[in-house]
Amino acid sequence: MRRIPRGRRTAIAATVLTLTLALASGGALANAAPDETEPTATTVRQYEVDGVATAVERTDLARTGTAIDEVRDSSVVITTDQAHAERLAELGYRLTALTAPSVRGDDFRIAAPEDYHTYAEALATVDQLEAGYPDLVSSQVIGESYEGRDIVAVKVSANVTVDEDEPEVLFTANQHAREHLTVEMALYTLGELTSQYGTDPEITALLDSREVWVIPTVNPDGKIYDQESGSFRSWRKNRQPNAGSSAIGTDLNRNWAYEWGCCGGSSSSPSSDTYRGSGPESGPETAVVADFVRGRVVGGEQQITAHIDFHTYGELVLWPYGYTYSDTAPGLTADDAAAFEALGTELADTNGYTPQQSSDLYITDGSINDWLWADQGIFSFTFEMYPTSQLGGGFYPPGSVIDRETSRNREAVLTLLDYADCAYRAAGLEAEYCAS
Repeated sequence: MRRIPRGRRTAIAATVLTLTLALASGGALANAAPDETEPTATTVRQYEVDGVATAVERTDLARTGTAIDEVRDSSVVITTDQAHAERLAELGYRLTALTAPSVRGDDFRIAAPEDYHTYAEALATVDQLEAGYPDLVSSQVIGESYEGRDIVAVKVSANVTVDEDEPEVLFTANQHAREHLTVEMALYTLGELTSQYGTDPEITALLDSREVWVIPTVNPDGKIYDQESGSFRSWRKNRQPNAGSSAIGTDLNRNWAYEWGCCGGSSSSPSSDTYRGSGPESGPETAVVADFVRGRVVGGEQQITAHIDFHTYGELVLWPYGYTYSDTAPGLTADDAAAFEALGTELADTNGYTPQQSSDLYITDGSINDWLWADQGIFSFTFEMYPTSQLGGGFYPPGSVIDRETSRNREAVLTLLDYADCAYRAAGLEAEYCAS
């Protein structure tokens, strides 16, 4: 979800899908809200939607139950099936079907499922790290997915078996099933922190004074469904059935218990990619992670102070709130907003991403960032990782870029760990908020 600066819009090789307006007088769709009908389960693809240039226009599109993949200068890219695309055309949107990225020499090839760690391979990597670094790494099963798979949290810290009174930082990945690069980011982070402890002075000092938690895959059922059939399915949600509907899945990042369903930033239709679920934390995976976070309240104080939720794609650093366009709102003061902007900008300076408040893209409600901040007081950011556009592979960049794009965030991870003692330092507000 990347806004390409004016004048640098990428030319997209595309085939034009002829989707004409067919709003016959008195037709069923002419009077129906777009969320009230459900698309047929069929093959999905990406489309460019022209004439969608502002946050308000993007929010209006999202309110149709459409998930936005990428934000361009005066258009957006979405993934949907033909039935939903035709409904959008009937509502007046201009859609162009995009071709998939093609092979372009030895440095780029179309991604294959085997480019990425499977769920089982990711857990095996965690086991190897725990065995290899028993003084630094400890993992625990914090709950199960809808289909009964373990959701694992990995702790990394010097003196790891002791719950010390130190700032804690949480990294989550793979809320959205098809975003496999985020699992690679989680595994890279674990590998870098462990292999460099005792060698790299910065990492050593940070792990001596911080406790790090990494959840490599929040959505294991969705990851397996998307990756392990032999070809990618472009699946976003979890795999939980919905009562009264044949549609499967909840968008876990619209299912958190703050301003859930408040503001047109999610869908009430089970068939939508942004379906918010039947209620806050109705997705088992959301509830598992939320319970884990609540469990880090010790002596009445939340130990986790900072967080990154890794997503793809767009190369963005985002911060709360997502549910309102306002820079400040209940629970988010001018000083809070200044700290978010200053720290988010500093993080983006390390990796070349674009920093902005989440709602500058479009309204979302029930997101993890909003809940972690408003409910738990945690400075929570979303990183939309590589690429900037679907031409770089979209949700499926090739394996050849994994090492480059995960290590690209090394400094951002360490910067967040450094500020975990008091994020307000980034805005020069330490005298007001940071204990001496």
